[in-house]
Amino acid sequence: MIGISGGIAAYKAPDLIRLFVKAGAEVKVVATENALEFVTRLTLDTVSKSRVYVDPFEEANEYSTEHIALNDWADILLVAPATANVLGKFASGIADDALTTTFLAFNKPVFFAPAMNRKMYEHFSVQKNMEYLRTNGIHFIGPAVGELACGETGIGRMEEPMVIFKALSDFISEQKRG
Repeated sequence: MIGISGGIAAYKAPDLIRLFVKAGAEVKVVATENALEFVTRLTLDTVSKSRVYVDPFEEANEYSTEHIALNDWADILLVAPATANVLGKFASGIADDALTTTFLAFNKPVFFAPAMNRKMYEHFSVQKNMEYLRTNGIHFIGPAVGELACGETGIGRMEEPMVIFKALSDFISEQKRG
């Protein structure tokens, strides 16, 4: 399952989803409303071949407790991009949308691919939240150093889809071996 939060790096999500689908994975997407400001629901529905879960109260949801049903269905949760906002919510146990409620119900491996401005990434509260999540079993992929959306260069850029795909593929291979 791939979660998408509302940052400019969300534009990379369709390519990431496509890599997993091409490799034979079944992908379901959980997106925040803000994520849909950067990438359309139709695009995500199309590349994942599945309806995107955005609103816990939407009548078109397959189940009344979609966040629980997805927990039962998925083997891994990957959130890419994971913005400073959503990392703070995850670390604080705030569940006020489809993505955060799904995360709180998820009891299998979780990976975050952070993406934000360098100043935000280096802020003590973001670092504290990431450390707290890391010490509680969350895996992080990146962020990378490079050109940021604001025009600066530095840490905070979401890893490229192929890097994220490879990290998860390696994790899955290790799990099967071990």
